[in-house]
Amino acid sequence: MKWNKYRIKTRTQAVDMISYTLAEMGIEGIEVEDRIPITEEEKKAMFIDMLPDLGDDDGTAFVSFYIEPEKDHPEQIADIMAALEGLREFLDPGELSMERTQTADLDWINNWKQFWKPFYADEHILIRPSWEEAEDVPEGTVVISLDPGTAFGTGAHHTTKMCIHQLVKYLQKDNTVFDVGCGSGILSIVSKKLGAGSVFAVDIDPDAVSASAENAARNDTVFEVRQGDILGDAAFAESCGIGSFDVVVANIFSTIIIPLAAVLGREMKPGSLFICSGIMDTKEEAVKDALEENGFQVLEINRSDEWVSFTARH
Repeated sequence: MKWNKYRIKTRTQAVDMISYTLAEMGIEGIEVEDRIPITEEEKKAMFIDMLPDLGDDDGTAFVSFYIEPEKDHPEQIADIMAALEGLREFLDPGELSMERTQTADLDWINNWKQFWKPFYADEHILIRPSWEEAEDVPEGTVVISLDPGTAFGTGAHHTTKMCIHQLVKYLQKDNTVFDVGCGSGILSIVSKKLGAGSVFAVDIDPDAVSASAENAARNDTVFEVRQGDILGDAAFAESCGIGSFDVVVANIFSTIIIPLAAVLGREMKPGSLFICSGIMDTKEEAVKDALEENGFQVLEINRSDEWVSFTARH
């Protein structure tokens, strides 16, 4: 089977955000081309003797993704381009020109799996792909087996790691947790492994709901996961019982966190915690203002590369 390849011209500084956006829109794997010089340490990690000549780094980069021809619809591509153009509010993504070609008969869906290996998302939390075994695991380590499917959330992204770190720090035994935009279900699974009494997870993407349910079973954890939009569907939001949770965690875009802060501010019970990430540093002040305007006390602001995480008490 052949694949349609879309190659987007952008700026190096925008690659991470573009990758995040594509994943949120259901794109399963991407390829990045840039001219950032490879360090000696990276050279050793790749087991190569000579560094490739990448040319001068002019800040240009290319992000490519692949779609099966029968699933390639103009409406989807238009939605993707509209979302990428929307990133101009946060950063300079360059010209965002796109070219379309067709690849040979390759397994683009699964080839990325060979590069994803077990890793520690926190000191005592090891994430392993479901197709990999973890060796020499220290006693007391929480091991989570994960297959994100088409949902965002391998646990390796800066934003996910920051959320996990804050859950480790703040989550109390038997706390009730609400995971908004659950993706692969990783934050729900971590919460259960850390001793949460119950977890309720939601996502607008049906593929994320399926992936979360499958990963819950894979890790012998039990939590409810439902498809719905708590911002656009008032009846669904009411059915979630937002006011009953001790901790709400959301690893999603700042454009969702800002209006979500208003909803949570009206509904969350006093003393409950809101842990959120997926926030570009250019939106840090806007998110902070939204939290404080809606009755939250910001306890911590954490940063990793250009990403920001907030932990706030209601």
